[in-house]
Amino acid sequence: MKGKKYSWVVVGLLWLVALLNYMDRQMLATMRPSMQLDIAELQSAENFGILMAIFLWIYGGISPAAGIIADRFNRKSLIVGSLFVWSGVTFAMGFATSFDQLYLLRAIMGVSEALYIPAALSLIADYHNGKTRSLAIGIHMTGLYMGQALGGFGATIAATMSWQFTFQSFGLIGILYSFVLLIFLKELSGKTSTSGRIGDAVAPGKAIRFLLGNPSFWILLLYFTLPSLPGWAVKNWLPTLFSETLHIDMATAGPLSTITTSGSSLIGVLVGGYLSDRWVQKNLRGRVYTGAIGLALTIPALVLIGFGSSLLHIVMAAFCFGFGFGLFDANNMPILCQLVPSRYRATGYGLMNLTGIFSGALITDWLGKSSDAGNLGQSFAWLALVVLIILTVQLYFLRPKTIDYVQS
Repeated sequence: MKGKKYSWVVVGLLWLVALLNYMDRQMLATMRPSMQLDIAELQSAENFGILMAIFLWIYGGISPAAGIIADRFNRKSLIVGSLFVWSGVTFAMGFATSFDQLYLLRAIMGVSEALYIPAALSLIADYHNGKTRSLAIGIHMTGLYMGQALGGFGATIAATMSWQFTFQSFGLIGILYSFVLLIFLKELSGKTSTSGRIGDAVAPGKAIRFLLGNPSFWILLLYFTLPSLPGWAVKNWLPTLFSETLHIDMATAGPLSTITTSGSSLIGVLVGGYLSDRWVQKNLRGRVYTGAIGLALTIPALVLIGFGSSLLHIVMAAFCFGFGFGLFDANNMPILCQLVPSRYRATGYGLMNLTGIFSGALITDWLGKSSDAGNLGQSFAWLALVVLIILTVQLYFLRPKTIDYVQS
């Protein structure tokens, strides 16, 4: 299978990997009530925040190296190996009996999952030109959001069966799927993509110097980082906020919160991908404007999430946030492709992951303390100000000069 057809097969194969990527990490966010019966340390929201944050600290710290590796080595091998290891970790979490064991396993998961996103997005970007790139990446992103939504059912399955069974079952699924990828996924290394030569070994120092010497990349880095604060806040703490504000148990709050935000984000990335692929043909800032519309929608949503008191208000706000974040999320890698040549893109996205994930770790820790103090909703509302600041900076400074940066 060759050409355009296989380029969409690649998206389909990686879609399920993306689903497992987010589902395996997200399940923990909703299974605290079941797990704390067996692991007493999880009764503290601060301890739970620490457990969630270690994944983010490790994930973020490894991300630049993961991007450099993806630009220099076989991306198929990285994707298959990453999936196999994090699925094995998920499986092993079903046998954990202490907080320390969970902490170590979450750290290992952070390493293995960090290798996936830069390699996968770089591979998809090389298979798809500027006319289909945002849509292809948007479709891939729907896998992440579907995984986040299904992760919300972790609490439901854990309440019905056990939290151990939940981890073990989904870990085994990922292990088996890694062998499917081994057979069907193909690398583009050594061939020519629509954006120039790919697969050439690039010295890490050269890639870093190129990226950090590009003022537009610094703006994109900031543009990616600050919205990660509310993005990770929603991923890791919205189930808790739903449970506390609406006075419902986590088995209900988990699926309700993740399905609302993930379902609307799924719609958002598809709309955002379709819209920006067409807008950028007429205006080089089309992808930037699409992302800006998305960020603008998250501002009132965060305020209403924080101060809303009824089921209708909070669910509507969560839907608005998810849709807006989807518009934003679908265009990060495509905007990077307008600013950076193919051979540096995985490294660039790795650096973006570093700053984005570290900001996520900070907000996860902070919201754990905020939850213990009874201020979780107010903290969510304050994040709207952060989004407003970066939205202003983005619209003023981010000005791509080409639809697809090509460097000979």
